[in-house]
Amino acid sequence: MEPLTDLAQTAAKLYGNPLSLAGQNPFAQRLSAGYDLMHRLGKDYIKPEFGLRTIDVDGIDVAVHERVEINKPFCELRRFKRFSDDPATLAKLKEQPAVLIVAPLSGHYATLLRDTVKAMLKDHKVYITDWKNARLIPLSEGKFHLDDYVNYVQEFIRHLQGRYGNCHVMSVCQPTVPVLAAVSLMASRGETTPLSMIMMGGPIDARKSPTAVNNLAMSKSHEWFEHNVIYRVPSNFPGAGRRVYPGFLQHSGFVAMNPSNHAKSHYDYFRDLIKGDDASTEAHRKFYDEYNAVLDMDADYYLDTIRVVFQEFSLVSGTWDVKGVDGKVERVCPQDITGTALFSIEGELDDISGSGQTEAVHSICSGVAASQQKHLEVPGAGHYGIFSGSRWREIVYPQVQAFIHAHQPASIPTTPATKPAATATAKPETVQAAAKSAKPVAKPAAKKPARKS
Repeated sequence: MEPLTDLAQTAAKLYGNPLSLAGQNPFAQRLSAGYDLMHRLGKDYIKPEFGLRTIDVDGIDVAVHERVEINKPFCELRRFKRFSDDPATLAKLKEQPAVLIVAPLSGHYATLLRDTVKAMLKDHKVYITDWKNARLIPLSEGKFHLDDYVNYVQEFIRHLQGRYGNCHVMSVCQPTVPVLAAVSLMASRGETTPLSMIMMGGPIDARKSPTAVNNLAMSKSHEWFEHNVIYRVPSNFPGAGRRVYPGFLQHSGFVAMNPSNHAKSHYDYFRDLIKGDDASTEAHRKFYDEYNAVLDMDADYYLDTIRVVFQEFSLVSGTWDVKGVDGKVERVCPQDITGTALFSIEGELDDISGSGQTEAVHSICSGVAASQQKHLEVPGAGHYGIFSGSRWREIVYPQVQAFIHAHQPASIPTTPATKPAATATAKPETVQAAAKSAKPVAKPAAKKPARKS
């Protein structure tokens, strides 16, 4: 479709230019609007930027530098490093908790969580998983399974623990399942687990209040998905030959969930172009530039997710075995988690992860004390409303911030991530007490004022 969309873009500019002969046509504005709409419906949308250059921290502008801290074949661990020349602000930033945001690998890029990151940056050190487009990953990098996803999350958690002593983990939608598996495996081995887990709108137990997404996955066989939605990347991409679930098919599925809403939105865009309403047309472009930017998923990961999460319900059934990087197969046992506080969040009107699916995490994490568990259902919020928009900023984020800070020790010494099993399974209050009594680790430059957080 690229030649057609390029031609449509050219025609839109031609009819939209009042100095051209075509622009003198009495229907020029309508023709320009029609071609512009055709161009946007068929064009290839590139990966958006986070675009977070500064944030406001109590009235002080703090510079943000986005950088890749760990580069894996299928994912980048991206850090939003904050800088300030104000001593008081800098001291405040350095004492804030570290949070790993695990973004979904389910069609859209991690930039869909831009609003989530922006809010979190005011009170936390923020890292995020930025998953790569499978069509751009050469076959030489090998395959990517759901087990690899779980292993990536464990590696990222250990990285933050090595830097800060410990961290908090937030998972949005799809990653709630692999994140819970990662922390469960760490707990079973006696490793230090994160101080808290915030799980938002995810299919922990997809049997509860099944949505259209769940019904599709449960009504079709594993073979049906493999034969009908898996294709090989064409030769004009770096990942040529890789089996993927293509982004354009995922996008079609997104649109098919609410076709009338999208049709009305595009018709309104066409009318706004004719009227010359620049503000409305720009808002439409901004939203759909993000919404239409989709990535291909490796076929093995996608098919594993369908089987484990939506067909066999392996997590809640206690039958999920994960293969580690050392080749050892381990059983996922969420009941082994004891030292990690748990906060689940759902949207009242979520049409992707139904009511009760995320809350189910509390029943399977039986080792976590009731006093360390919390659940929130956000009134009037859909799936995206719990991590983006006004409800996220005004209702959800304040409670997330309070929960994280309630389970953040006053001082966490930087120590190796692996500890004896007795320490790893201690209650949060015991861990906090131990952290407060521990001696700070001496550093050569500790007395010099730092310029970064």
